[in-house]
Amino acid sequence: MNEAIFSQIDFGPLKEFLNDEAITDISYSNNGQIHLKTLDKGVYAVKRPEINNALMEKLAFQCSNVMGKTFNMAHPFLDAESAELRLNFIHDSIATNGIACVIRKTPAKIRLNKEKLINEEYVTEDVLNFLLQCVKGHCNIIVSGETGSGKTELVKYLASNTNENEKIITIEDTLELHLDRIFPHRDIVAMKTNNIASYSDVLVTCMRQNPIWILLSEVRSAEAVMAVRNSISSGHNILSTIHSDKASNIPMRMYSLLESNIDTEQFIRTIHRYVQIGIYVKGYMSTKLNRFQREIIEVCEFYVDENNEAKVNTIFSKSLDGTFSLNNPTKHLRDYVSIQGVTFEEDLFHINNKVGNIQNPNANQVTPPVVNTQNIKAEDVNQALIEML
Repeated sequence: MNEAIFSQIDFGPLKEFLNDEAITDISYSNNGQIHLKTLDKGVYAVKRPEINNALMEKLAFQCSNVMGKTFNMAHPFLDAESAELRLNFIHDSIATNGIACVIRKTPAKIRLNKEKLINEEYVTEDVLNFLLQCVKGHCNIIVSGETGSGKTELVKYLASNTNENEKIITIEDTLELHLDRIFPHRDIVAMKTNNIASYSDVLVTCMRQNPIWILLSEVRSAEAVMAVRNSISSGHNILSTIHSDKASNIPMRMYSLLESNIDTEQFIRTIHRYVQIGIYVKGYMSTKLNRFQREIIEVCEFYVDENNEAKVNTIFSKSLDGTFSLNNPTKHLRDYVSIQGVTFEEDLFHINNKVGNIQNPNANQVTPPVVNTQNIKAEDVNQALIEML
């Protein structure tokens, strides 16, 4: 979209929300209901009588003109996109209680940093360091979670920790990552699919650009799943997101999107062989913190063992009451990252010699021990371990 033209659109009283950096989404529906989503408060309603159906219809027609599209009973859906805004309208012939609109803000900035992630209890420091080392070790990583859980923001943060001399290509159907604008000095190519250039078409061209990293904004179609599989099996590294309720379910979720007769076990083994890390992020209203909280709930390692069986090692798992469990990465992951000069100790999280003061007799085997730390509070893990000795 021509940004100069888009900047001339009159948002009227909506400007108040567009200028507020804490607001990520604006939803209009039901003849005047406005709901905002913010980073700290979650979703809440506001009253603005001046924001009504007439204003939203005017905005829709302005966007349709800029996009060169039609918005009426014959064409009741409209998507409009600028560099930092994504708008979706539903005509009142379909939305029978009045025109509906959602505006999502996609600013060209990294909202997350290490201090913020730790201070806001998004993730523990040792698990965060592990994930950053996985990026340095060129692990293929897929972030899962529900809508609004912060998957894309986490991918952007992880991508910001790739080496400066590593070429990145982003492939999106709607612009959200903006890494080329955030890091203008880096070798980053931003590619956008459309009704002419499909995921498959873009991926073929992408391979010829010799990237180190391929970033898919979201895996939500059979075509995107195949793009991921082809990328990783050809030796490229990927960062992407997917809708899934658990990190361990990511391979099966990818299979369910295929809607084909591909052999289940063979496909799952392929994903386990080439995707090293799965992450599950959750967003919810925290009564403890009295604000909307986003945090990493689960981190899994995928691998295929010596018997050619797909295996999952749950490295980190946290319950909503604050307790968590840890497992060390397997020899498979340690060997994989070592090729990139990254070293993981066998007892990376220093748990084998602490819990119950019992040495792990199978420490050198591929499958790590399952260490039960369900009684250990995340905020006081060291003290809890001492008390257990």
